[in-house]
Amino acid sequence: MSASSPTHDPFAPRRLYMDNAATSFPKPPEVLAAMNHYATELGASPGRGAYREAREAGRLMNQCRQRLCQLFNGKNPEHVVFTLNTTDALNLAIRGVVMHELRLGHKVHLITSDLDHNSVLRPFNALCQTTGVTQTRVACDPSTGLVDPGDVRNAITPDTRLIALVHGSNVSGTLQPVSQVGRIAREHNIPFLVDAAQTLGHVPIDIEADCIDMLAFPGHKGLLGPLGTGGLYIRPGIEKRMATVREGGTGSVSERDTQPDFMPDRFETGSHNAIGIIGLSEGVRYILEQGAENLWQHEQDLVRVMIDGLSETGEMPGLTYFGPQGVKNRCGVFSVRIAGFDQPQTLSDLLESQFGILTRSGLHCAPHAHRTFGTDQLAGTTRFSLGPFLTKQDVKYACDALGQVCHSLTASM
Repeated sequence: MSASSPTHDPFAPRRLYMDNAATSFPKPPEVLAAMNHYATELGASPGRGAYREAREAGRLMNQCRQRLCQLFNGKNPEHVVFTLNTTDALNLAIRGVVMHELRLGHKVHLITSDLDHNSVLRPFNALCQTTGVTQTRVACDPSTGLVDPGDVRNAITPDTRLIALVHGSNVSGTLQPVSQVGRIAREHNIPFLVDAAQTLGHVPIDIEADCIDMLAFPGHKGLLGPLGTGGLYIRPGIEKRMATVREGGTGSVSERDTQPDFMPDRFETGSHNAIGIIGLSEGVRYILEQGAENLWQHEQDLVRVMIDGLSETGEMPGLTYFGPQGVKNRCGVFSVRIAGFDQPQTLSDLLESQFGILTRSGLHCAPHAHRTFGTDQLAGTTRFSLGPFLTKQDVKYACDALGQVCHSLTASM
């Protein structure tokens, strides 16, 4: 990583952060510097004034749109809609498409998968309960978590109006075949929504090559920005197949009391989180400077070290990890169980107290993913998730810690 990567006090007690699937930490110093500059030097609301500070805040916000398009090959920066987070982006996409279709008098059928997050499952279920929408949740392979694109094709009906698929599982790290599903959706002229909560900034994404119509993403995870940021990229033309889900002030065409019909104002309502977006922009710039492919190679190297450590059965008695058992079709998210620990939180507490390793335990807002892997009745798993500032030595340390826990548990039985 670059010379500007965060550093730690070598004399401080070890705290090894391995919860990047929840939010990335640490952030590049440039992110914090940009947010401080905005707070102390600008402070104005973008699009809400003609004075220099407001214009500069607007310029910086639009620069973020441009950098995001550069990262995932978006064709029009004005089609980057800033949201509160991925959940907000997914709700905008799902409800926008469904309400548009219902207003046209169409029946609506939706498709997603068992590995998807509650940020897709709950909007789908709410719409089914309140509007008569129907859905199909495609099963995933119980060993890998992979969706068969053929099953998605077979689930399509004449009423299918949206296919939504998580790119990388926040439980198993499974990378779904989004490009294959995208081509199927494009063949049927069905909008394809991808949840990139665990992949954008980690895994290179090309929305044109992968036939992605809408890409929902967080600013605070792989993009290394602050919490409270995210976005939805809408492929030009798809916005015409979406209704607005909230209306209000935009700073544009204020003489009209109806929502603007141009992008991004059509879907961006109210004052922006300018300080967060400007920080996010520097996170994206960091990724572009490092190179998305280089960061992905670094993560794959860490994944190999993790798999090697977890796969040494003699060193890890009683340990199971879920999802793909190799580097293929996987990002840096690992869920583990150790026989003898009834509650995954007990393992997390032990890893923190004895080794300073910070993990996330539970069902991870993805109940059907845990059902797929058979961990739903076991209170879930203990999750390790990797980030760009971790090293191979960090990952080896985590594996060694798990090995010590396994052997201590075996010795006490």
